[in-house]
Amino acid sequence: MDGTSILDTGALLVMPISMISGGSALDSQRIELRRLDPERMEMIDLLVKWVEPGEESIYRAREIARESGDLAGLSEVDLGLLALAIELEKPLLTDDYRLQNLCGIAEIECSPIETEGIASIWSWEIRCLACGKTYPQPSETTPKREGVGECSDCGSPLKLRKRP
Repeated sequence: MDGTSILDTGALLVMPISMISGGSALDSQRIELRRLDPERMEMIDLLVKWVEPGEESIYRAREIARESGDLAGLSEVDLGLLALAIELEKPLLTDDYRLQNLCGIAEIECSPIETEGIASIWSWEIRCLACGKTYPQPSETTPKREGVGECSDCGSPLKLRKRP
């Protein structure tokens, strides 16, 4: 890395300090980093450009994620990282497959850190596990740990599934 990349939290946690210097990250990632690795946060705090994307870039990122079906599995930090990569036109360093998928759709350069990365771009749908009913994409982010809800017909959990 030459210091011109967008760094997701995984990159900030595992990459050598020398490779992080000059990279950009979200101001909101600081809280997560302080919680996960306070000592490392102290070392990298002055080396990273802490920024937030503008509203137009956030809107564009949200629309790309909604259209692909990825919005239902994104956190606000993930959405912000995509928006920042769009706005600054810089590559995103991430092992997050959903973010890699979105970078592919948005035609933004993306590099994995410790994984091989995705092999192809997917689109997603929200589907009931029991009855198979499909649902429209949400308009807001819904991190995986929160799930995407329950079926209004049968009450079973809804899951993100690859579109056929």
